Amino acid sequence: MNGALLLLLLAATPPAAELAPALPPGAGAGAAAASPSGDQPLTLAVAEATALANQPALRAAAAQVRAARARVGQATAALLPQASATASAFRSGPASVAPSGLAGTSTDYALGLSGSQLLFDAGSWYRASAARASAGAQEETARATRLAVVLEVRSAWFQAAAARDLVAVARETLANREAHLRQVSGFIEVGTRPAIDLAQARADRANAEVQRITAETDLAVAHARLNLAMGVDGATDYPLAEAEFPALDGEEAALAALLAEALAARPDVAARQRQHQAQEATVRATTGDFLPSLAASGRVAEAGPQVDATSRSWSLGLTLSWPFLEGGRTRAQAAEARAGLEALDAGDEALRQQVRLELTQAQLAVRSARASLAASGEVVASARERLRLAEGRYQAGLGSGLELSDAQVGFTAAAAQEVKARFTLALARAQLATALGRG
Repeated sequence: MNGALLLLLLAATPPAAELAPALPPGAGAGAAAASPSGDQPLTLAVAEATALANQPALRAAAAQVRAARARVGQATAALLPQASATASAFRSGPASVAPSGLAGTSTDYALGLSGSQLLFDAGSWYRASAARASAGAQEETARATRLAVVLEVRSAWFQAAAARDLVAVARETLANREAHLRQVSGFIEVGTRPAIDLAQARADRANAEVQRITAETDLAVAHARLNLAMGVDGATDYPLAEAEFPALDGEEAALAALLAEALAARPDVAARQRQHQAQEATVRATTGDFLPSLAASGRVAEAGPQVDATSRSWSLGLTLSWPFLEGGRTRAQAAEARAGLEALDAGDEALRQQVRLELTQAQLAVRSARASLAASGEVVASARERLRLAEGRYQAGLGSGLELSDAQVGFTAAAAQEVKARFTLALARAQLATALGRG
């Protein structure tokens, strides 16, 4: 290969730093696992950073990228100079051995250095290009894995935060039920209320205790899932910080604008484009196998009967190879590569439609959750007022225990609904951010 062609090849081969994906620190092998502290409240940002440092899925993605980069080196190696050295010693003699055991024998020594350089081979050139494009696709796939990890830890964090607030609702309900039980007991003692009210109050208090236990169990399970999403193995009794997932820029933009942003930013779309480039290079490589290849080779050797008595020889040559008849194998490989390219073309449109569907669903989920949160606030306010009035009526002897119990149940359900609506909105926004390709 002449110097200009070699420089062109080296320029077309990205260095290792450019092939490395934009993975978070600690995504490689040996990332140190860290557990949330039991003293400091765990914020969403810290949970995300912990997941990016410890998630095994990210380490696997980084390993796959390194493997893809290694395949680039393998494919490029055929285009670079090759050299080898040989050394040999042969002892030879007649079939019948003389009485001395040495007569008629001889020893030959040889040292050689040979090298070759492929000057032209279209198939090998495009196979190296295909390997580089495939490595780029693997890098984008690693970015997609990162987005998936971030969404998973956000989802787990929001679920844990919702479970924490539901525990607070359950504890408030239990405290209210216990206070009501004490109040009813006093009314029974002075004879202003029937005994059935005490039985109702005790049942309500027991139900509230069951709800508290269930809520605390759900909180522990949610923390365990959050640990799994963060890729850590540790305690689950750490507190969570108070935080909301803010509104996204453009979350109410037209679908066409969101689709344009997603197609430009999403790593799965970029990976598909790289796969398309790799397949196009593969088509060119198989077509290039129809063409001849040209290689230069040379050899320098020292040979003789003694190590210090050798004679030198050398050779230089060009080799032109043209496999013009291979039983149709090359033609069939080219047809297979073109069919693979057609399949990718069809998949590109399917991916575009899938992205559009994900954006539509995510945007509608944000709108629905936002409306539900506003309505839930009104429901909580009404239920709180109803409970206040029911408590006043009961203390004044105008309302029944069943009326008060129903009011408490209604307030508890409304408060739980508001908690769920708040974190449903946060999760919907996180899903929309992922659908847009935002990390």
